[in-house]
Amino acid sequence: MIDFLVDKLHDAHFMTMLLAAIAVSATAYTLITPFFAGETLAKRMKSVASERERLRQRERERLSKTERVSLRQAPKQIVSRVVEGFNLGKWVAQEAARDKLVMAGYRGQAPYITFLFFRLVTPILFGIGAVIYVFVISHMQQSTPIKIGICIAAVYLGMQAPMLFLRNAITKRQLSIKRAFPDALDLLLICVESGMSIEAAFRKVSVEIGSQSIPLAEEFTLTTAELSYLPDRKVAYENLAKRTGLEGVKSVCLALQQSERYGTPLGHSLRVMAQENRDMRMNEAEKKAAALPPKLTVPMILFFLPVLFVVILGPTGIKVAAMQ
Repeated sequence: MIDFLVDKLHDAHFMTMLLAAIAVSATAYTLITPFFAGETLAKRMKSVASERERLRQRERERLSKTERVSLRQAPKQIVSRVVEGFNLGKWVAQEAARDKLVMAGYRGQAPYITFLFFRLVTPILFGIGAVIYVFVISHMQQSTPIKIGICIAAVYLGMQAPMLFLRNAITKRQLSIKRAFPDALDLLLICVESGMSIEAAFRKVSVEIGSQSIPLAEEFTLTTAELSYLPDRKVAYENLAKRTGLEGVKSVCLALQQSERYGTPLGHSLRVMAQENRDMRMNEAEKKAAALPPKLTVPMILFFLPVLFVVILGPTGIKVAAMQ
């Protein structure tokens, strides 16, 4: 059985068909998935409502000096047992990972415990897979130190895999927030200039901006809850900046803090911040457009020029071959 698998892995025709089938399946999945995607806004808003209820409960318990009751979802039992059994909170815990999980939209203790669990499991899985492939399946002709080095590299890749997943989730979430944030500031400006309080403005904008960016609507809803229940409103703005990790959001939160502290006009600050965020978004689009020609150089050399040469020189080559 193993010899059969090895022969198939070294069969160029079989591997070409397999890769083509995988590519076709991935393309079909990409095209079909949006048609079956459910409504995620209601689910995310329900999660935010649970978070708001947790904040309300925490503040009530703080005022009454009673024991706090957490309403967050508990992790899986097997995951919790592994994390507690190996004491992963001590050995592989990272305080920066908590902030990154929040920035990626994963709140509470359950995502953190799951993250620690995968920090333990993925290196083991990658290492076992590398050992099986290098020493059993592939029959590599390299020396033993090189094979061991490949296995060590696979283990290191497994250690970094959860962080790579986290960074990818953060990037996607920040991109969604960054694209919708200027429009959200315009809506916030309209609400504030119409006479709404900042809490009511955040609540209204979170409802309206949900169709454009669910993460931004979620963050605004949490900010509304924190403004209502936290004793210091400055902490709510700092939490918003910390959860997003965007410079544009940080500057707006700083302007809101200064407005709360010194009583400066909020409308003018929001108008300026909205224009600055629009300019930042335009500059990033121009930067990507300017970087496109260098990125197209290699694909043109590899794919376009050979075809062009075949089309131009093909008839001449055929005539020369016919004359001989």
